[in-house]
Amino acid sequence: MRVDQLVPSPGSNKSKKRVGRGIGGKGGKTAGAGTKGQQARGRGKVARGFEGGQTGLKMRVPKLKGFNNPFRVEYSPVNLDQLAALGASVVNPEVLVAAGLVRKATFVKVLARGEITSAVRLTAHAVSKAAEAAITAAGGSVTLIPLPFKQGRPPVKGNQFTNR
Repeated sequence: MRVDQLVPSPGSNKSKKRVGRGIGGKGGKTAGAGTKGQQARGRGKVARGFEGGQTGLKMRVPKLKGFNNPFRVEYSPVNLDQLAALGASVVNPEVLVAAGLVRKATFVKVLARGEITSAVRLTAHAVSKAAEAAITAAGGSVTLIPLPFKQGRPPVKGNQFTNR
């Protein structure tokens, strides 16, 4: 047997159907695509992401708006001039809630706007460096309350960062 004598097995090679060759034969005119409609035009091919005329997902989602940081810690700010106006020698979140300076169940951060002259024993969740320096210069002390979650971050939604 020679290479020029090789032929495929009977039935293994099949010629493709020739469609769209006029109305005289089978597979002519509409060429198996039916009449009218999306499937007849362009053989039903639609653009990737096309949703039948409904506004596509890529247009519905917001663009260029940033993201929501799941680790963000919100603080209620209290300034030195507010502490001085309070006139208390011991200041903690409960005292600030009673005075109406912060809402209940929020983290308190003391900032350095204004001046303080009297000694204050401050207890808060966070204090700026300038505010801490001003309080200690006035003869007071600063104590930080640890945040109720590990490493200063709230728990993550879902389990993408936890050990599985």
